[in-house]
Amino acid sequence: MNKVIIDGRLTNDPVVRITNQGHTVCSFDIANTEHLKEGKERVDFFKITAWRKLGEICGNNLTKGRRVLIEGKLANEKYEKDGQKYKATKVTAINVEFLDYKKKEDGEENPFGGQVMSDEEDIPFK
Repeated sequence: MNKVIIDGRLTNDPVVRITNQGHTVCSFDIANTEHLKEGKERVDFFKITAWRKLGEICGNNLTKGRRVLIEGKLANEKYEKDGQKYKATKVTAINVEFLDYKKKEDGEENPFGGQVMSDEEDIPFK
């Protein structure tokens, strides 16, 4: 079984792109804060990828600072940059729950908080 659940805030605006096969993919990073003893905190950063319809929804509704709960799968990725080889662990989102409200341009709150968006049947690999 490969399952992870993480909550956090977006550290940047999502990046949406279309693959050569025409699938939407949305990428963003979140920061998860763990409160430790004696008032100390530990912050971990995670790279999140959402595919297809879920990617479209995330790209249209998430912005830097929004709080989300991500349910997904861990995936290891190897890549090369400037001649150096790197490894990264990423999370492929299956469900995304918006934990706060998106502000409209006129300052009103948009009641999109608390909704769970799911794309489990639409993952390009299993």
